[in-house]
Amino acid sequence: MRNIILSRSTASDIDSQVNKVLRGLGNPEPPLRLEDVRELLKLDRGYYSSTDDSFLRETISKLTVAGAQVLKRPSLLLDAVRKLDLRALYLPDRKRILLDQAQPDAKQRWNEAHEIGHSVLPWHEDLMLGDNEHSLVPSCHAQIEAEANYAAGQLLFLQSRFRIAANDSAPSLDAIRALKGSFGNTYTTTFWRFIEDSHKDVPMIGLIGCHPRFPNDAGGDGFRHIVESPAYRSMFESLPVERLRREILTYCQFRKAGPLGSGEVSITDRRGERHIFLFESFSNTYDCLTLATYRMRRPRPIDFSVSATG
Repeated sequence: MRNIILSRSTASDIDSQVNKVLRGLGNPEPPLRLEDVRELLKLDRGYYSSTDDSFLRETISKLTVAGAQVLKRPSLLLDAVRKLDLRALYLPDRKRILLDQAQPDAKQRWNEAHEIGHSVLPWHEDLMLGDNEHSLVPSCHAQIEAEANYAAGQLLFLQSRFRIAANDSAPSLDAIRALKGSFGNTYTTTFWRFIEDSHKDVPMIGLIGCHPRFPNDAGGDGFRHIVESPAYRSMFESLPVERLRREILTYCQFRKAGPLGSGEVSITDRRGERHIFLFESFSNTYDCLTLATYRMRRPRPIDFSVSATG
């Protein structure tokens, strides 16, 4: 799935809402404490289990006591968790966030921030539980999820604080690893935010998925997410998945964890001119992350042929 880049007006509206929260917290230092955010916004947090059906049913039955929104259609929540494989959800009428307790703590942090993102965007409230006809349209669902992801990223990475820190070093996987520790978020979320929100003039591609040498996903392409920076999107077409996979395999090592190698790749822009990107890959055993960073325009070959003069 390729990332959705929000329009400037939408991003600006979300930035304003997140800025209100951060100002309310006194513009905190990283890493952000989500318990402080919940207290400020008067949000409650609970848990359910996607692997324990009885626990999930019990959680939903408790919500129906005072939650008219759920009381009308209690099966809606149960079906959503099962069919959509939800890891977290937000109930607007209860101001309550529910997290799947089966998820690792690091992933729960992102999931909680994502649901907080929904809660601070006023136009999301009517779309949260699928009773609005527009929310059932896949394109609308993808859009509101992208908006909540953007809000979560701006919140967890403290808006311009991350951008300034990221711009202090050249784009690389090493730079991303250093920022991960500073802001207290996962490698994957730091990787995504770095590509979308730093070095605005540098075309970048990020690939997230299984190890290319040890594929394990049913889809077969090996990528769960393809993240393109705004600069890349404006200058280049999206590359086919098979082309990306093929380029990585030219240098990818067989080790299961750590750096997997790097290599230069030529990509043609929308005007037909060729450019050099540096691809580098890293595996943390459960995900392989590949960062492709623009290096330079590829020199045109010099024609040494001499026409005959007679």
